[in-house]
Amino acid sequence: MRTQFTGQLLSPGDAGYDDVRKVWNGMHDRRPALIARCLTAEDVSAAVRYAGTAGLPVTVRGGGHNVAGTAVADGALMIDLSLMRAVSVDLAAEVAEAEGGCLLADVDAATTPHGLACPAGVVSHTGLAGLALGGGYGWLARKWGLTCDHILAAEVVLADGSIVQATPDEHADLLWGLRGGGGNFGIVTRFRLRLRQVGSVHHQVGVYPLDEAARALAEYRVFAENQHPDMHAVGCMKIAGRQDWIPRSLWGQPALFLTAVWLGAPEQGPEAATGLFGKAVPAGSLSRQLTYAELQALGDHGEPHGNRYFTKSCYLGDISPEAAAAFLTSARDVRSPLSSIDFEYLRGEITGVPDAESAFPRRDAPYIYTASAQWTDPAQDAENIAWTRRSVEQLEPWHYGGAYVNYVQDEPAAKVREVYREDRYRNLMALKSQYDPANVLRSNQNIVPARAE
Repeated sequence: MRTQFTGQLLSPGDAGYDDVRKVWNGMHDRRPALIARCLTAEDVSAAVRYAGTAGLPVTVRGGGHNVAGTAVADGALMIDLSLMRAVSVDLAAEVAEAEGGCLLADVDAATTPHGLACPAGVVSHTGLAGLALGGGYGWLARKWGLTCDHILAAEVVLADGSIVQATPDEHADLLWGLRGGGGNFGIVTRFRLRLRQVGSVHHQVGVYPLDEAARALAEYRVFAENQHPDMHAVGCMKIAGRQDWIPRSLWGQPALFLTAVWLGAPEQGPEAATGLFGKAVPAGSLSRQLTYAELQALGDHGEPHGNRYFTKSCYLGDISPEAAAAFLTSARDVRSPLSSIDFEYLRGEITGVPDAESAFPRRDAPYIYTASAQWTDPAQDAENIAWTRRSVEQLEPWHYGGAYVNYVQDEPAAKVREVYREDRYRNLMALKSQYDPANVLRSNQNIVPARAE
């Protein structure tokens, strides 16, 4: 392998090994047998072939941000793409080419100076590949669709080491699977992404004590389900910080935060947000104009590398008064000051893409609810994991079905089948049988080959 490999190979004991094997979620402290730090698609191909010859399981690291820690496993060969972060932009075509190790920040840095962006997630140190292959919700999703909807083509290293191009004309079935099927079918070393025009945005957030949150949630429900395509309103319940705009009486207390982001002309934003904050008057508020790049980086400080994370998520059909009461029960029961509950109304252009055009499931889900436990002390693992599970389980009467595949963690194999629904899952199994019949790429939310069922 060393004669074919142009990148860096790291074994246990080598300088840099312990730094490179670390992933975002500090719960996953695992030791690969070998780390292949790739520079090219050919490097990835050589690593895959070597793993097969040596009998090593394979994991793939893009940004290393998956909450389940799928990028790293004990005794495996980690194919590390983190050195492959080049981005080029075709301004005339409004298209970007991004390598498989890019973070969202890398793509934004290349595109936003030109007033362009690929719709993506809300934490800029997230890896592009994992986010895009699993879907990709974010601030632009209701207006323009998911990240996976913007994959025009991809360079892919298959499980046998061959390198192919997935385009609408060549390996179109593989391109379909990459749009929401996760990392099951190949290792993407380069994406071709459609870009959208972006500019400054109006960002407004209001905070509410939990005793007043039920009414605010009711107003959010009405506002969100009728919001303009240029509006994206989200909610969060967490421990309030000590910012000047937050009333001192709420500092250190669980509180509800509602945020409205207006993607149209920024000067129209305050009026557009009045439909929410004029009816659900917050105890404190912050209103400002941000660049799109600033908006994308807002969540970075709240999810630092190395902390311990456990996430559970579900889709909801409604936020009824009874469901809202369950939200508040979980918020009052939170076990760590770093944890949060996030929710938002989806639909919009997410449902504008015909369901058959991608592997991504549950496009019609109205709401997504995510309980994210975050803490630092391993002795607190059990209580934080239990809080997260309990938070989602008590919403079962309002579950819409399925879950967001990028947030699936510590679930039985049957959960993946439920996420995709039976007909779509069987199509994905057939695709897996074609492109990875031996299930080499199984350190993911795994879709098993049809013949292996």
